Amino acid sequence: MLMRTDPFRELDRLAQQMLGSDGTLARPAVMPLDAWRDEDTFHVEFDLPGVDPESIDLDVERNVVTVRAERPHRASDAELIAAERPRGIFSRQLVLGDNLDTEHISASYDAGVLALRIPVAEQAKPRRIPVAGSRTQQAIDA
Repeated sequence: MLMRTDPFRELDRLAQQMLGSDGTLARPAVMPLDAWRDEDTFHVEFDLPGVDPESIDLDVERNVVTVRAERPHRASDAELIAAERPRGIFSRQLVLGDNLDTEHISASYDAGVLALRIPVAEQAKPRRIPVAGSRTQQAIDA
């Protein structure tokens, strides 16, 4: 069997050994998200594949939502071939506007996606304000 040597593979393997067996120090632990508003609800979805739902921590303080999750390290002594998925603890904070009702946030986790539903605060919803005209004012004075 003929094998070609790849100096970059060896360099990558050496960097992984120096930075840790899984290489997470070389890459930031990210938590990609999508966010959108649908009528009176603000939606946020975080990609968290391979995370145990029990390890997800969701905290709200004033208008800041903090999501913390952990993808555990592999407990095997097997030779690592590739390590592109970050492991360890990740966290991300979202600063929400005052127009959202942080008292009524709901969360669910399904198929590796953490979904938050945040209702728009009542005081931020559009409402109709009646305008009194001069004739209305005269009728009140009489």
